[in-house]
Amino acid sequence: MSIPMINRLGDWNPQLLRELKGRLKFRNMALAASLSLLGQLLLVISFVRKLPVAPPMGEYIYPTYSPYCTGTRPKDYYSDNYPCLQDAFGNFAINWPHWWLDVFVWLSIIGMFALLVAGTYMLIGDQDTEERRGTLNFIRLSPRSAATILLGKLLGVPVLLYLAGMLAIPLHWGAGIAAQIPPILIVSYYGVLLASCLCFYSAALLFGTVSSWLGGFQPWLGSGTLLFFLWIETLKPGDETSSDLLNLLSPSATLSFVHYSMPAAKKSFRSFNLYYLDRLRWFDLPVGLSVAGTVALSLLIYGFLTYWIWQALLRRFPNQGATLLSKRQSYLLVAGSEILLLGFELQESGNTDSGFVRLSLLNLLLFLGIIAALTPNRQALHDWARYRHANLPARKGFWQNSLVRDLVWGEKSPALVAVAINLASATVVLVPWALGWEYAFPSLILAMNLTLIYAALAQLMLFVKTQKPAVWAVVSVGAAALLPPIILVLLSATPEKQPAVWLFSAFPAFWSWEALREVPAATVFAVFVAQWLVLLVLSVQLTRKLRKAGESASKALLAGARQ
Repeated sequence: MSIPMINRLGDWNPQLLRELKGRLKFRNMALAASLSLLGQLLLVISFVRKLPVAPPMGEYIYPTYSPYCTGTRPKDYYSDNYPCLQDAFGNFAINWPHWWLDVFVWLSIIGMFALLVAGTYMLIGDQDTEERRGTLNFIRLSPRSAATILLGKLLGVPVLLYLAGMLAIPLHWGAGIAAQIPPILIVSYYGVLLASCLCFYSAALLFGTVSSWLGGFQPWLGSGTLLFFLWIETLKPGDETSSDLLNLLSPSATLSFVHYSMPAAKKSFRSFNLYYLDRLRWFDLPVGLSVAGTVALSLLIYGFLTYWIWQALLRRFPNQGATLLSKRQSYLLVAGSEILLLGFELQESGNTDSGFVRLSLLNLLLFLGIIAALTPNRQALHDWARYRHANLPARKGFWQNSLVRDLVWGEKSPALVAVAINLASATVVLVPWALGWEYAFPSLILAMNLTLIYAALAQLMLFVKTQKPAVWAVVSVGAAALLPPIILVLLSATPEKQPAVWLFSAFPAFWSWEALREVPAATVFAVFVAQWLVLLVLSVQLTRKLRKAGESASKALLAGARQ
């Protein structure tokens, strides 16, 4: 790279230049290139060894079967192998498009796992290393914007991985063309893979920013979670037990469309355990019937997630004490998420239980994330309790009241009211869809009450004066959500035997659906009242702590002024 180009790169993004200088050493580049080329060679050799070898002329007595032969399979022969036929020269006729298609699929999956999992590990590990060395704080103090710094990390840290991936493109593209895959489908897969890398790499940066308290366990947890998710979405035998949204979060969804659109894929049962997408619908649109619909919906999901991840990154990276999202942003995020989720479940008109269970699980995960993104830390709450009256002038009327406005829009105010507003907006979106379902509305109310209880519990734990309040908040909410159903399962208290107890479960759509059918309406109302009482107790306790923090600060200031 010439000196003028280096200078221009440094002027545009100094962080990227810093990352490239530290990683683009000859030894590192040679190692990355050697591993990429060696892996491709071993993959091709492994598939060459799967080709059947024809015996000498006149010695072909017993039939040979192979997935890559061209014979006609008997009707009663349940296997993915075909009888091999000899040509005039005594060689077996090979179905080369099928063979190259398998090479293409396996190279795609290996590349997908390598790029996503290894890249996530590298980004989180680099952030953890910088945090332990103390250099990350110097980077935050840089005059450059947070977006420039994070973009430099995103492009520079996995640069050796990018090099290895680029060296695999010729074989991958050649295998696709030899398998008679239209170039537009290959390009579509590349586009989805790049979008997934941007989304998951951004999530890795955000995870490294908010989980510094995990220490060296950060990269293993982040990359291991992504590895498990990709393994489930790629290796599962079908799409009957998972959400279409989760399917499209993996690039294997587009790879599945590419694979099953090829005539060579129909020569066997399955070259890989990919799943069909022809039944995929979004707001009753048959997006799974065309590559354009599948790719467009995948890019929409990746774009939606990437946008909000970057909103959180730009708030949290320069200021470690800030919440991940503002309350105004959370309202938009929840409304958009509910519309996106609802589009997938409208196709489940004939299977209400599974659709509602799936949507409830995704909503539970969404609101646990909203609680974590909106809940301010102890110092922010103390500052808010001390200086709220000084910063916000008193106004008349309920909606103009300074306290109400601050609880709804304020940056440092408790998150309980904002979580309640988000729950109300989600319910407004979901209730018209669920009105025709029996027991759906009370199940929504149960879930809302429990979510508010978890939000209040998390805020109380973050108000406790400890070294790691975030750990206490996560452990407390996790225990409140997971311990009751675990204890009930260990005690063999099934929803059929003890239906009323299961109404307090953190997963009302899973087990309390059956419980709601067994208990009378009076019992359900009693559970509602019990949840509201618990929420009231937690809210009163939080209010007392906030009032005490504000009063103690005011008293200290007055005492100092008198002295």
